[in-house]
Amino acid sequence: MAPRIGLGYDIHRLVKGRKLFLGGVPIPFTKGLLGHSDADVVLHAVCDALLGALGKGDIGEHFPNTDKRYKGISSLTLLQRVYALVKKEGFSVGNVDTMILAQAPNLKAYKPKMRAAIAKVLRLRPARVNIKATTQEGVGFIGRSEAIAAYAMVLLVKR
Repeated sequence: MAPRIGLGYDIHRLVKGRKLFLGGVPIPFTKGLLGHSDADVVLHAVCDALLGALGKGDIGEHFPNTDKRYKGISSLTLLQRVYALVKKEGFSVGNVDTMILAQAPNLKAYKPKMRAAIAKVLRLRPARVNIKATTQEGVGFIGRSEAIAAYAMVLLVKR
């Protein structure tokens, strides 16, 4: 069986009174992402990419925001559950590539921690997880620090 590629995307509004989690890592900031779970856009994008590669829909189908079981849940737990589906289908993760779109905060110091957190859940060497971050140069809702978004691509290979 040929390898499979998946693409994921997520976006959440930044609001006061919430903690910011990106890539499974708490990030000190004045705002956090609004959502039913911890709203970690990076992990949500990775989950969607994995589900897409499996042909298993999207994160909202598996963990609906109307289900009280997922209220405030760590997205690391969601990623663990999606990874269990990957293994059940007989695949392993070849690599993960992510792109975070955030005007602020500066994420450079946190990228190695994000890489390690994702790699641990997916049982990968950290070198197989890439974290990129870019600003929007002040343009649009992300550029005005109203939201943070993330894209992820994954490669699945048959075990």
